[in-house]
Amino acid sequence: MTSGVAPGLLLLVMSAGVLASPAGPGRLVFVVLAALCLLAMPSPPGNRLTRLRTGIDALLVGFSLFATSWNFVIGPATAAGVPDAGTHALADVLLATVALTALARWSPLRPGPRTLAPACAGLTLMAVADSVALRLRAGGGDWQPALVVAWCAGLGLILLAALRALRLPAGADAADEDVRSGRWSVGVVLPYAVVLVTLLLNSVWPALGGATTPVGTWCRFLTILLIVLRGVLLARDNHLLARRLEDRVTARTAELANREQRFRALVEQSSESLAILEADSTVRFQSSSIERIFGFPLATLVGRRLVDVVGMHAAPRIQAAIDDAAGRPGGITTIEVLLPHEDGTRRLSEITITNLLDDPYVRGLVLNTRDVSEARRLQEQLRHEAYHDALTGLENRALFRERLAAAVAGRPSREHVSVLFLDLDGFKEVNDSLGHAAGDQLLVQVAGRLLRAVPAPHTVARLGGDEFAVIAVSPDARSDAEALAARILEHLDEPFDIDGRVLHVGAGIGIASAADASDIEQLQRNADLAMYRAKDAGGGVYATYHPKMHDALMQRLSLADDLRLALERDELVLHYQPTVDLAAGTIIGFEALVRWNHPARGLVPPLEFIGLAESTGLIVPLGRWVLGEACRQAVAWGRPLKMAVNVSVRQFEAGDLSATVAEVLAETGMPADRLCLEMTESVLLTDTDENLGRIVSLKALGVLLAMDDFGTGYSSLAYLRRFPMDVLKIDRSFVDRLGAGDAEDETLVRTIVRLGQRFGMQTVAEGVENAAQVALLREMGCDYGQGYFLSRPLPSADAGRLLEAGLPALTVAN
Repeated sequence: MTSGVAPGLLLLVMSAGVLASPAGPGRLVFVVLAALCLLAMPSPPGNRLTRLRTGIDALLVGFSLFATSWNFVIGPATAAGVPDAGTHALADVLLATVALTALARWSPLRPGPRTLAPACAGLTLMAVADSVALRLRAGGGDWQPALVVAWCAGLGLILLAALRALRLPAGADAADEDVRSGRWSVGVVLPYAVVLVTLLLNSVWPALGGATTPVGTWCRFLTILLIVLRGVLLARDNHLLARRLEDRVTARTAELANREQRFRALVEQSSESLAILEADSTVRFQSSSIERIFGFPLATLVGRRLVDVVGMHAAPRIQAAIDDAAGRPGGITTIEVLLPHEDGTRRLSEITITNLLDDPYVRGLVLNTRDVSEARRLQEQLRHEAYHDALTGLENRALFRERLAAAVAGRPSREHVSVLFLDLDGFKEVNDSLGHAAGDQLLVQVAGRLLRAVPAPHTVARLGGDEFAVIAVSPDARSDAEALAARILEHLDEPFDIDGRVLHVGAGIGIASAADASDIEQLQRNADLAMYRAKDAGGGVYATYHPKMHDALMQRLSLADDLRLALERDELVLHYQPTVDLAAGTIIGFEALVRWNHPARGLVPPLEFIGLAESTGLIVPLGRWVLGEACRQAVAWGRPLKMAVNVSVRQFEAGDLSATVAEVLAETGMPADRLCLEMTESVLLTDTDENLGRIVSLKALGVLLAMDDFGTGYSSLAYLRRFPMDVLKIDRSFVDRLGAGDAEDETLVRTIVRLGQRFGMQTVAEGVENAAQVALLREMGCDYGQGYFLSRPLPSADAGRLLEAGLPALTVAN
């Protein structure tokens, strides 16, 4: 029953009842109107059998009421000469029949019947009262007071129903299939109840002196026929209901079976082994994936105690973890332990134990075991690469800083620690004249001589490029550091043999004592200042830091001022190095590299001013200019090319980089998916939610993100999982040694390419110098390459001509 229709119809019935006289002609109009209003009430949805059964119920109630009315009302009233007795009695039968039938259609579990029930009861009361009044009139009794009271009571019940309907919220009467299927069976019981009452009354009739009439006989016959028919319909309806329930059970059973199959497939094909143990570690269930991961058949595990199977080395740790988890319902314990493999080796494995002993569906300890040995080996290899220079094998800057901090903190006096910074003389000329391969050979030989010149426990490290460092630790570190510097210079004074060429390369060495610095940062700055003093002296000498040593610092400040003016005077230009599809041999994009046309120094390479720009904060406006200029040039070429632009740590942390990128894209019209922002691993070192949020904001613009120089910093698999990177750039230090017969280097590059493929990232090899490297990279599945063999960085005009002409060097490589 809808809350809008019910009140109106009920109020209409009540108004007709008020206007009609209980014994007047208006009463017939009221009966007809009330019957029509009840029939117009919205009924619950049902099938064809339900509607047919409702019709039979109405006939069953009607014939039963008519038979009773014939014996007790119509016959006596007609015999007594009451006017219109038959018409009034039939009207009462009709009204009671419609009211009871309407009540039988509704379930009290829904709000609607609570509104309809008082109205139906009121109408039934009015019909019964009127029939009783007719009987009293036939016997000459006083019938009017009782009829008026009953009539008012019936109208009061109708008014109550209307008020309830007004308070019923819209849509409250809607019922779903579950409510309908669970409703109270008023519709089933009510017709039989009316028939039963009729039988009881008619059985009393002969005792009161009444005679059996043909009308009563026919009514009983029709009632029996309708009861039989109704029973048939109920049986049919129950059969359909049972079929629907059976179908639902079958569908649910099939669904559960499918879920079980999917779960089993996931468990069996998982990269982890799943087991359920008793509290004493007895294996109750073991997934078959154990055979694929550790090589053992299920029969060797199921029914046995796990601690008896894993061996004496792993058993104590596993037992301790089981005891820990078992003591905490729902507790989780994770350990790493060496587990035996069927081939006799031991594999580093991660075991997660979850206590589900109280879970009624499990009642055991759930073990998830995965072999992490390969991932750990790779991570350790990458960690070693992160802390050691790939070319020379010396410790790199990161490990050097840790060693220096530990040395300073671990000595009773700062006088016991000194630092030597070393920068080769003429290394750039060697690179420019003989090439990078010769320069690398020179660096390797220099590293070897440093190791021979510097005895333990002193530390030797390569900081990058041609810069090396030594940590001197001794009670007289100042004097020992000067002696080490002299010994190093002596070793470096001997000529170097590089591919049959004899080279003389010296070095400038700066020495600083920890006693003259407040922290290791200042200690390194002091050594750096001393080194520049030695370089300014012509090289081949060493210099010890003095607090007045600021000349080199002043030069850097001067260069910083020039760089600030360079931004205002348009002295900066971009060169573009192609990124080449190694499989197709075509240019798919460029990397934008900034150059400085200094009015006095000429073309200044980025290595000489990018670091200065980082330290002074000028990298932020410089990076904004590079980004805008690179995007404008990419749009000007009018080709679907990717444009890669480097993003520094300072740019990343200063301001809203995503807003800057969005602004440049809007200004230049550069499509977001053609811009690639390259960032080194140092950008990702601060693994915080804020850092991740910045990267996600950039990714939301639609730009590509690349991890530059992968493997040279704090390489970690966590970065590849946590940050949404698209491109993995393999550092040139790994690519340089490809093709030289070093299987370890080839394996490392191949592993990095596989990592990129596993995480859905494109790979770009930097520093491709020959055709052999191109062939190896292609065979490994590396996507793209950069390097002098393909093309050196070019001005925009030359890059445009290269786009037209193609890459002859790569054609030869093919």
